[in-house]
Amino acid sequence: MHVLSVSSLKGGVGKTTVALGLASAALNKGINTLVIDLDPQCDATSGLAAPADLVASIAEVLQNPKLPVIRKALVSSPWSRGSKMDVLVGSPRSLLLDNPAPTVSDVWKLEEILALIEDEYELVIIDTPPSINALTRTAWVASDRVILVTEPALYSVIAADRARRAISEISAKLSPRLRLYGFVVNRLRQQSHEHEFRLNELREMFGDLLLQPYFEERAAVQQSTGAARPIHSWPAEGAAEIAKGFDWLLAGVMADFEREVEKRERVNVLGRTLRGQSSSLSQINVPDEPIVFEAQETRRSQKKKRWFSRR
Repeated sequence: MHVLSVSSLKGGVGKTTVALGLASAALNKGINTLVIDLDPQCDATSGLAAPADLVASIAEVLQNPKLPVIRKALVSSPWSRGSKMDVLVGSPRSLLLDNPAPTVSDVWKLEEILALIEDEYELVIIDTPPSINALTRTAWVASDRVILVTEPALYSVIAADRARRAISEISAKLSPRLRLYGFVVNRLRQQSHEHEFRLNELREMFGDLLLQPYFEERAAVQQSTGAARPIHSWPAEGAAEIAKGFDWLLAGVMADFEREVEKRERVNVLGRTLRGQSSSLSQINVPDEPIVFEAQETRRSQKKKRWFSRR
């Protein structure tokens, strides 16, 4: 099982849209996938056409991470086709758990949950809230990689840098497996001088961590999301191009996961385990000064092509 969080510390940048696009790409590649909707707005749940009126949701699962409770909150999305596309449904009740100062026990709950269903999915995609409180930290601690979604606008750039530093801090002090995979630029308007300026700013700040392709603002994305349909099956003009972009993005993530598995096998590291139970969160804050984040390997594109071609 590989776990990917899709995050942003600023709302309205299309974070859930990117999560759903990756889910659509995973379905298109035949990957058994679980989408966990941690955002109290529950947009991923509705986008996957999953029922939101179950007796249990992610809120109840986090309060009582037992297998029978998990089963009650898990549903199969109507997207499913050949491979699994399941949803751990969201709920506005999860907002009550979004403590700004979570305990160690709080942030390890999702890891406990995933350990119980380890063998059922190849990929887990977590849609997180646009904040850095308990729910987002819980997702990051359980994740192998994080994709940060941003748009080329001033406050989005600031939020992206703040999220990068927070991930680096949590990785260093609590969850060494966690890594930032990169930044996805969403809702780009090619004719906007402001977007062009901010895009150059993002390139200077994040270098190779700025992922390709950039996703332009397209009506097809809003249409498919509103219809609760995967972008890969949406017939509107431009949808096929967007779908290829998500295929390419997913291929890179999966290649990175494979590289990590190979590394673990070389050093005889076990798979998903409950780590860091004695760690303290008291010192885990976003630092005032920027942390220099190590750029990802230049071999990423080669690995991406290999994974994409074999599917």
